[in-house]
Amino acid sequence: MGIKQRALPWVLASRPFSLTASVAPVLVGSALAFRTGGFDVVRFLLVLVGSVLVQVGTNLVDEYADHLRPAGEHKLPAPYKVIARGMLSPGEVRAGALAAFGLAALIGLYLVLTTGWPLLALCLASLGAAYFYAGGPRPLGDLGLGWPLVFVFMGPVMVAGSYYALTGRFSAEGWLFGVPVGCLVTAILAANDLRDFEEDLAAGRTTPVVRFGLKFGRLAWTFLVGGAFICLAILAFSFGPALLLPLTAAVPAVQTARQVWSARTRPERAAVLPRTAVLHGWLGLLTAAGLAAGGA
Repeated sequence: MGIKQRALPWVLASRPFSLTASVAPVLVGSALAFRTGGFDVVRFLLVLVGSVLVQVGTNLVDEYADHLRPAGEHKLPAPYKVIARGMLSPGEVRAGALAAFGLAALIGLYLVLTTGWPLLALCLASLGAAYFYAGGPRPLGDLGLGWPLVFVFMGPVMVAGSYYALTGRFSAEGWLFGVPVGCLVTAILAANDLRDFEEDLAAGRTTPVVRFGLKFGRLAWTFLVGGAFICLAILAFSFGPALLLPLTAAVPAVQTARQVWSARTRPERAAVLPRTAVLHGWLGLLTAAGLAAGGA
């Protein structure tokens, strides 16, 4: 078996389409650091790699835990379901998750030792949230707590934490810019729950969409995406016109919103998920560019 064939299952299991969720907040927090003269390329790369590793570990834990749950057998085998497809064993996936979290912990430890101990609290809380979201005896994602957890930790905490890792201090701006980032990453989760509505209902998972229905899920997605753009428009008044740059992503946002509301079948709803992830990535990149341009 060639290197590409051996790597393919791991690439699929990492769910590359979802990794914008870990990249976008780091870009925004790092752009804030650049704006205030605290940017360092090496530390930026370490924060970025560590963030991606935590999400890859979370995705692998979700794959492993989903395989162990009896309800998991009722789910349709998506391309990244490598255990169900026989591409990797449960033991291999578990080992991969531990390796990803372990490497992330080493990076986090180095950043803590060279920055400050407050970062340790954020790193430990983030690792704990990542694990208990999908793993443990009662995964928080199954209890309907995934949305607020993802909003907080992959929005304000990651943006402010990235800024702190580069500058050694917190700032109100880091928490503020984490709000639109958190809105968009939560919209990714809403799109995921819209896609899996029937399967989660049959499996007894208590997602917000299962509890309140498809219309609620569509409304929530629209509110989250619209809220992100409104937040950025408001922030532009304080941070300059360069922050209007991310508003150019409104066109694909409207197109995706139309699909959210018109989709009736699972395949139609499934198409919304990668489009929301791409939208999140673009908004994070454009926000970072606007911040960097305003501080250049």
